[in-house]
Amino acid sequence: CACHKKVRLPVHREACYCERSEQQPSILSIPIYMPKNIVKSASLAYNIHTNPKEVLYKMKDSKHKILTLAALTTIAAGVIHLTNRVIVASSQLKEMLDFSNHNYYNWRFGKIYYTKQGTGSPVLLIHDLTIYSSAYEWEALVKQLEKNHTVYCIDLPGCGRSDKQHITYTNYLYVQAISDFIKNVIHERTDVITSGFSGSFTILACHNENELFRKILMINPPALSQLNKIPTKRSKLYKSFLELPVFGTLVYNMMVCQSNVQLAFTEDYLYNPFHIKAEWLDTYYEAAHKGMGSGRFLFSSLLGGYTNNNIVHALKNINNSIFIIEGEGELTKCEVLSQYVELNPAIETYILKEAKHLPQLESPEQLFDCL
Repeated sequence: CACHKKVRLPVHREACYCERSEQQPSILSIPIYMPKNIVKSASLAYNIHTNPKEVLYKMKDSKHKILTLAALTTIAAGVIHLTNRVIVASSQLKEMLDFSNHNYYNWRFGKIYYTKQGTGSPVLLIHDLTIYSSAYEWEALVKQLEKNHTVYCIDLPGCGRSDKQHITYTNYLYVQAISDFIKNVIHERTDVITSGFSGSFTILACHNENELFRKILMINPPALSQLNKIPTKRSKLYKSFLELPVFGTLVYNMMVCQSNVQLAFTEDYLYNPFHIKAEWLDTYYEAAHKGMGSGRFLFSSLLGGYTNNNIVHALKNINNSIFIIEGEGELTKCEVLSQYVELNPAIETYILKEAKHLPQLESPEQLFDCL
């Protein structure tokens, strides 16, 4: 070819020889890649052969570090566990939650604590669904209602003195709990008074088994838009972390400390923060810590959005008498009332003056006058 020279080989035959071929790398210059584990193994074998004492020293040092880390982790877990036990024990010292007049309903997801007082037509009081809540919030109102009614107060599953199972708490779980309690304990149609979030699953329970309910009165029910929220990846991650045995319990205890209980009363529960009582704080704090930190499972379910459920369809189709009371201090009172009335025009509403989220604690006489 034009760019090639012709040379004569010893075997007397011509061949093309390109000068540029001299620039091509030989096969010996091509890098050979080997897996890292093979390289490390070979290097370790070589080091053991050349300097065995140094290799053994490094292995012993690595083993010592691992054992030290395991020991420190175990000690830290033990200290945290002991701290959790001390927090729970100290929260129960005052024994604010009364057990003297009580019964237990043996439900399939644990025992449900309840009280029964008075005579007359049955009334079921259901407290708000929070980690602090219990039937204690109805004590002042019960004294008025028991004169003409048989009054039942329950601690919802996961709250107060009821069992706190290590499960995911959903809205429908409470629907079942309320329906089963009326069927197996009250044994007749009953009027129901709910507080806060409990109004949502009471509406669903009434829609499913209308024959169990008469009138429903809801105090500060949640906004319908709030009930439409579903669990997200982030909320599921929070839920998983809070349910960890030791470290999740520590985080839970930190989040339900006394200062946060007081903050909930002054910011969310009371119209006049100066009405707060030490007895309320101690009782709510004790209720949150009963069960050796097992309240974190309800807390994680609430935080994860597992207790939400759309009640629009049920609200539209209920024919029972429904009455809603909103505290004057509730920021979204007008929006909430309009949402409910728009779906069911038969609902009656009332705004309670100088009251906020817990009028049954702050102004029970004024609340009783509305019933």
